[in-house]
Amino acid sequence: MVKQQILGYIGTYTNGDSLGIYSFSLDQSNGEVSVIADAAHLEKPTYLTISKDNRYLYSVMQEQDGGGAAAYSINENGTLSLVNKQVLEGAAPCHISIDELNKQLVTANYHKGTVDTYPVDADTGAIEPASSMVEHAGSGPHERQEKPHVHFSGYTPDEKYVVVVDLGSDTIKTYEINNRNLEEVSSFSTKPGSGPRHIVFHPNGKFAYVMTELSNEVLVLAYDQTNGSFSQIQAISTIPESFTENSQGSAIHISSDGRFVYAGNRGHDSIAMFAVEEDGEKLTFVEHYSTEGDWPRDFSLDPSERFLLASNQNSSNLTLFTRDPETGKLELKQKGVTVPNPVCVKFIHQ
Repeated sequence: MVKQQILGYIGTYTNGDSLGIYSFSLDQSNGEVSVIADAAHLEKPTYLTISKDNRYLYSVMQEQDGGGAAAYSINENGTLSLVNKQVLEGAAPCHISIDELNKQLVTANYHKGTVDTYPVDADTGAIEPASSMVEHAGSGPHERQEKPHVHFSGYTPDEKYVVVVDLGSDTIKTYEINNRNLEEVSSFSTKPGSGPRHIVFHPNGKFAYVMTELSNEVLVLAYDQTNGSFSQIQAISTIPESFTENSQGSAIHISSDGRFVYAGNRGHDSIAMFAVEEDGEKLTFVEHYSTEGDWPRDFSLDPSERFLLASNQNSSNLTLFTRDPETGKLELKQKGVTVPNPVCVKFIHQ
């Protein structure tokens, strides 16, 4: 039997009214979101990840002059209990991922231009000191590309490699982890000035989709699973040609059946929907959906994929859509759910 109440967590910016990480509940029977509580007081917990077994939540964080990662155990009632933190000198990371066995965290640091790895004790959830710290080099033609700005670090579908997306140098790098150290095996360069931000993979593992922040495009890449390399097939805009105001690409997600890709636009304040064709190697634009708020930083499909929840950072609200699994199309269900400065949306796994 499908659970009616689905638990989730929101990562936020704490330079406003936010106290840290917030928990929320989605009632799948009537399509209603309610914010439960501030689950953890933490500085700049902008991005979260949850272990596959739902026992632990990991968050990026800032602490005085250092930044790193915090581990929390997820209690049965949805509250969070701090396990431990690991802090490095300098700014907080902006992205965090955990492998399926809950043994290795990877973080991306926008300000420092680094990707860092942390071994994890799978039994206790505790984060061990960083085992590898790689600093990127390079720049791009855009005024925000004066140096590397690493924006995403995560795993390939088979977890053979770590993929790192660098907005500042217009690169997507692939690493192996050998003896707890990152070793680069491949590097792909996007169009200069595009500013790649986040990446998702098609379920077949043969293709990947990159959201660019500066050029507002989705790049369709062929992925070679044997050596971790990428090559570009297509670039498609996420905003209308008629829109000439400032807009910056944000999040990108794909349905589990691989049939639909969704991409967020901050400025145009929308989610663009694309149909996936030809086994993953082509996208066709379908529709834009207003996020009913300002600056949609992220969004997430719930475990049933009958709902999509978006977070509007500047207007401090969540917006819920119902989703047709057959057509992929969205319909506004609920807006104006208040959460201060929301960034990342994560549901408990099912």
